[in-house]
Amino acid sequence: MVDTINEAQLVGAVEHDINADDFPIKGWDHIRFYVGNAKQAAHYYSTAFGMTLEAYRGPEQGFREHAEYMLRSGGVRFVLAGGITADSAATKHYAAHGDGVIEVALEVPNVDDNYAFAIKQGAVGVEEPHDLTDEYGTVRVAAIATYGETRHVLVDRSRYNGPFLPGYVAAKPIVDRTAAIKDGREPKRFFQALDHVVGNVEEGKMLDWVTFYQKVMGFTNIVEFVDDDIATEYSALMSKVVANGTRKVKFPINEPAEGRKKSQIDEYLEFYGGPGVQHMALATNDILASVDAMRANGVEFLDAPDSYYDDPEMRERIGTVRVPIEELKKRSILVDRDEDGYLLQIFTKPQQDRPSVFYELIERHGSLSFGKGNFKALFEAIEKEQAKRGNL
Repeated sequence: MVDTINEAQLVGAVEHDINADDFPIKGWDHIRFYVGNAKQAAHYYSTAFGMTLEAYRGPEQGFREHAEYMLRSGGVRFVLAGGITADSAATKHYAAHGDGVIEVALEVPNVDDNYAFAIKQGAVGVEEPHDLTDEYGTVRVAAIATYGETRHVLVDRSRYNGPFLPGYVAAKPIVDRTAAIKDGREPKRFFQALDHVVGNVEEGKMLDWVTFYQKVMGFTNIVEFVDDDIATEYSALMSKVVANGTRKVKFPINEPAEGRKKSQIDEYLEFYGGPGVQHMALATNDILASVDAMRANGVEFLDAPDSYYDDPEMRERIGTVRVPIEELKKRSILVDRDEDGYLLQIFTKPQQDRPSVFYELIERHGSLSFGKGNFKALFEAIEKEQAKRGNL
């Protein structure tokens, strides 16, 4: 394992006083999924992703709509919610979209102020500010709508000491990884922080949502990619990245662009049934160890072509990184460099039957970018998988 680094370094954050923001954000709070079978999904994320089950709520706690499992890895919280009845929200969402993200929750210092500002700036309110309380204290929450059926939940948990949120109870971990960690077969955590969350929207809608984040949340546009940047022989897409002042919270927004065949964004929109979260980037301080452990546990990653690593121009542009290129090649880990440093990244295949949600593992060494130099190799690898599914 490489030396432990703090969360700001992991995700490429910068110094910024959030008290000066109209919509201050402390960071990510949790990602909430609606899934077809939450019990089985919790087992998968425990075994394959190395996450730890920490909290649960369901019929046993008087919650009759869903069974919900909260798993954690470092600063990353996933809530997996499955419907108990045919008319529950999760059941209906799963029927329309398959497994997918319903909430991207943000921790804020004052829910009421953030919500009021968002509504004033034109956001659609989903839940007005209200308290959730149990014997461990109080959490204040509210929610606003974003693309598709996705929503942003605003959370202030500064007065709460419970396992997750009021109504949840502490849960016993599904998998005991103590032995695997002790003998070095697995790292303590496969990832430590959430780097960014990527949304796919319909053609012509990207700028609308970029404007939404700029106007409603005070985000700035930090990166943009046009079709020439991300085009392959067959498909293309457009992307812009917006972020808050600290750059802890980053939202790339993608839309399809005209190409000879169906792009990965088109495929997502078709099989997910509309716009939504395409992938989440999970920050790690040792991507080699994480990839090795996750592969051993059954996670499938995209394969990069050997020619990517053998290209002399690529090797000259990248220069020296912390591990030999041959070690990255063996694992299909991509590498890119910008003026601030370099990054290592790899992408999983879709983590459910529908070709929709997947994950990125990312290890940053100063770089604040998103791997632009890897786009051609990455999207050609994605297109190979699309072709296997008959969707290219």
